[in-house]
Amino acid sequence: MGLAKTEIFTDEQNQISVFAKAFGHPARVAILQHLFKIDTCFCGDLVKEIGLAQPTISQHLKELKYLGLIKGTVEGTSVCYCIDMANWKEMKDIMTEFLGQDLLPKDECC
Repeated sequence: MGLAKTEIFTDEQNQISVFAKAFGHPARVAILQHLFKIDTCFCGDLVKEIGLAQPTISQHLKELKYLGLIKGTVEGTSVCYCIDMANWKEMKDIMTEFLGQDLLPKDECC
């Protein structure tokens, strides 16, 4: 498999692609929805809520944290997760601008 060659794209294009990855799996969408609903939770709570195995939930949490959309704080032997509101707002602004683009009316297409 070849390299992604992300350096040939703009920072904005790379950022949109990174944010879009967060929505690339329904489990990550479900995790984000649950975190918005209850504000904070532990991995074990998500296992019960979503119904996937703990290692699977942990991998999705790791990805969401890497993408910057959630953050976690260690509490004893567990990690408490919540939405990173600053990064969420940034993602919303960037994605709203991108998704808000419309085609100009033309007589014909192609």
